Amino acid sequence: MRSAAVFLALLLCLQWTWAQGESGEVTGTDAETEGGNRQEEVQFEIQGVGAAHDQSSSQTNISPDIWAELKELRDMAIEQKVELRNSKSKIEKLEQENAATQARLTASESKNAVLEAKMSFYEGVVKELQRENMVLETRMSSSENEVAELKRENAATQARLTASESKNAVLEARMSSYEDMVKTLQRENKVLGATVTASNNKVEELRRDNTVLESRVNTSENLVAELRRENMVLETRMSSSENEVAELKRENADRPKVAFSAGLTDAGPVGPFNTEITLKFSKVFTNIGQAYSPTTGIFTAPVRGVYYFRFTVWGGRPSAWMGAYLYHNEKRMTLSYDYNDEQAYVSASNALILQLEKGDVVYMTLYPGSGVFDDSFNRTIFSGFLLFAL
Repeated sequence: MRSAAVFLALLLCLQWTWAQGESGEVTGTDAETEGGNRQEEVQFEIQGVGAAHDQSSSQTNISPDIWAELKELRDMAIEQKVELRNSKSKIEKLEQENAATQARLTASESKNAVLEAKMSFYEGVVKELQRENMVLETRMSSSENEVAELKRENAATQARLTASESKNAVLEARMSSYEDMVKTLQRENKVLGATVTASNNKVEELRRDNTVLESRVNTSENLVAELRRENMVLETRMSSSENEVAELKRENADRPKVAFSAGLTDAGPVGPFNTEITLKFSKVFTNIGQAYSPTTGIFTAPVRGVYYFRFTVWGGRPSAWMGAYLYHNEKRMTLSYDYNDEQAYVSASNALILQLEKGDVVYMTLYPGSGVFDDSFNRTIFSGFLLFAL
């Protein structure tokens, strides 16, 4: 009966302590403050059991030896309780270390996720560690063997963390290298961007120049086309002109060439006579076509056409008349004369354009009672030529 009561008290104390550990109400900084409270509570419970035992002993007359044994059992229970609390403290410390390790591992895995972005392997590792941590947290509350297992697992986790940190260092180095490469590429991109911008500006300038050149080429092509049209017109006109020139050449080749010019005489004075005489201009200077006869003094039209005639008469006798007629066939066309009044020399000139038929004659006669003069200076002359045939 005594042993059952003691054992029941111990079981109640252990159950209460275990319930406190399972509920997780005492954690962190509360463990130290509550350690003394728990000891006081255990003592209070043992004392309560003792008090109950004293009361029961007073009622049932329990012997002093049993009371000493009960105290000894109480002391053992206290020691076991203290040892259990120490074990619980170790478990809580290990839980804290494991939580810190888990925090470091989570931070490391977050950093790996940032560095590698899509490293699915580490995500699986994180999930595996989370599952393992849940198992570890469950197993830590059971026994010291589980604590040792947690230590081993913690060591393994630390080794993995060290490997992960080493890999993080490698990844950070690679990331630094990548950042340097990115900066270099950014600088190169800036240079390339400036080059591309300059190239685009050059392309735009070349396009503008090309547009101007195309406009100038189009203008030149239009001008060339216009010049070609003008050249065609000019070629047509030139061809027409060449045809006209050829026609004129043919006409000139077919048209008779008529021109004459002759002086009267080198003998000096001619006349005066009481009647008209034909003046025979015997000094021939030009006689193209041989239409003028120096032996008769008569010009005979070889073709129908328009002719030009001109003459000059000169007189040297003082106080005397000087003059001459121009005839077309039998018709007097003009009279040119003058009187020499003591001045020693007089002259007269005239010109006509006549339309002649083929065979018409033109000649000059001396005005009756007058005289003319000529010598090597060719003072009295008679000339004519064909303007154009009809």
